[in-house]
Order: sequence, then C-alpha cells, then structure tokens
Amino acid sequence: MTSATDTGQPPSRTTRRVPEFFIVGNPKSGTTALYEMLVKHPQIYMPELGSKFFALEQARKPDTLEEYLSLFEPAKAEQRIGEMSRGYLRSPTAPSGIAEVNPDARIIAVLREPASFLRSLHLELLQDHFETEKDLGKLIARDEAGGSRDEVGETGFPTTLGFSKERVSYVDQLRRFHALFPRERVLVLIYDDFRSDNEGTVREVLRFLDVDETFSVDANDVNPTVLIRSPKVHGLLRSLSLGDGPVAQSIKTSIKATTGQRLRRRALSQLRQRVLYAEPPPVDPELMTQIRRRSRDEVEALSKYLDRDLVTLWGYDRL
Repeated sequence: MTSATDTGQPPSRTTRRVPEFFIVGNPKSGTTALYEMLVKHPQIYMPELGSKFFALEQARKPDTLEEYLSLFEPAKAEQRIGEMSRGYLRSPTAPSGIAEVNPDARIIAVLREPASFLRSLHLELLQDHFETEKDLGKLIARDEAGGSRDEVGETGFPTTLGFSKERVSYVDQLRRFHALFPRERVLVLIYDDFRSDNEGTVREVLRFLDVDETFSVDANDVNPTVLIRSPKVHGLLRSLSLGDGPVAQSIKTSIKATTGQRLRRRALSQLRQRVLYAEPPPVDPELMTQIRRRSRDEVEALSKYLDRDLVTLWGYDRL
C-alpha cells in the first residue's frame, strides 16, 4: 500500500512542524462549530479549511507531505497546531497516515445519534450537489443494495455517494484510531453534550490540548441543517466559493483583491442564508424509527465500547 506521506523521503526528514492534534469528523456532528470556536484561541492555530491528505481513498489534497505541512507555516512558535477534517473518522487509511507523521498526535472525534446524523448528512449532500435522490428512505435502500451513483448532476457536480452503514460504524472507526494511539490521546465527544453545553465541551477540549481553558469562548452553530430553495442559484454560489469556471474565477479574483479570506466566507454565508436556505422538511417519524432499529446493534456496541449508556441517551430503549 502506498504510504499516506509518500513524498520521496521519510516523514522524519521534514523540517516543518507537524500537526499536534486532529479533529477527525464526522460531518453534521458539530465539527465545524468546534473548529470555529477553537480557531479563536490565541494558543491554537488551524488552517482555514481542512484537507483530506491522510484519506487516500478520497479526493486527497494537497498531494505531498511538504505541501500539506506548508498549510501550518503561519502558526506562531508558541501555538499548538492542528487540523479539522470531516473525512478522517471513516477513512481506513487516515489513522495510520496520521500516526506515521506524528505518533503522539491527539485525536478528537465527535459522534452523533445515527438517524439524526444520516438525515442531516443527506440534506447537506443535496445542498452540495453530491446527491440527487431527495427521498432518504430510497437513498438508504439503494445504499444497502450496493448501488452507487457516478454520474454528474445538472449543476456539474458529481453525485457519487457511499452513504449509510459505513458512516455509522462508530466502533470500527474508533478501533482504527485506538489501535495506533493510546486511549488517553483520543477524546471522544458526543454531539448531544456539545449541543447542550457548548462552553463546557470546548473547555474539555482545551484541557485535552493542554492550552488555557479560561479563554472566553462563544457558543456557535456554524453548519445548521437547511433546505435549498434554488439548486441552480446555490450551484452558482458554490462555484463562486470554489472559484470554478472562468466567470466565477474572475469574480472571485476581484473580491480577493479587496477582502480578507474570513470576510469573504462570512459574506458568502450571509448571502446563502438570505437567498437560498429554508427550514428543512419535517422529520418522518416512521423512517427515523426504521433507521434507529437498524442501528440499534451499533449503538449498543458503542455504549459498551465507551462505557456510556447511549442507548438511553439516544432513546433506543424506547424502540
């Protein structure tokens, strides 16, 4: 197997600093909100956007270790450096790649109740044009039947998807990290705790990272579940955000000349909220119950693995 750090030289020869901690996902589980809260801490540096460098089976960028480590060059000497990537938790290659670069790294995982996680993920995949099937039940059935989508949607973005079972195989995901990192170096957070006590959870993370936990943090909900009003307009804004196409690239170049990166992100986010996003459709109770019944064995196994009663917390005892 190709090394995740294949750059033509051993990782130990790099002269750049390597990340000391990783927020490894999942999407729609509070990882972006956690990132936005941590990045404000003066003793922490994280790049603007997470990469998928260690996830060889995904669309990996950057291509080399030196390019990847250059993302952390702006950090000050006294800052602890880390990365947030929503693809690492479910990746079979990321744990070994991270351990190869830094065997002493600290890992932070955030887990969400499977049914609510899959529903929110489905809406995000529709929002980002990675999926076109609007019926969550049909999508899960297609996934369980071994189906996949490789075509390109109307907006020009691929709809390839591996959806349900692998996404919520939490015990297997955690075991891959625990096989390479001591348990005291892996912090497992539960999404419900983060939602109910933003500040307390962040202070737990700050203690885990050995930085000043008294720094004031503000509650954050960066990536709420939404419904797209206009897929075509959303596709245009997404192209603008990514700089895809000559028109979008020209506009983005002009914007970049007059605004900072964080200000651009905030402006685009505000525009999306006003023009594109509506409240998500109501939850289908019957479908959610079906998903929870299918996930019960996993939740029971996770409860034992973490020595915490998630069966009761997530309502699986009432199924």
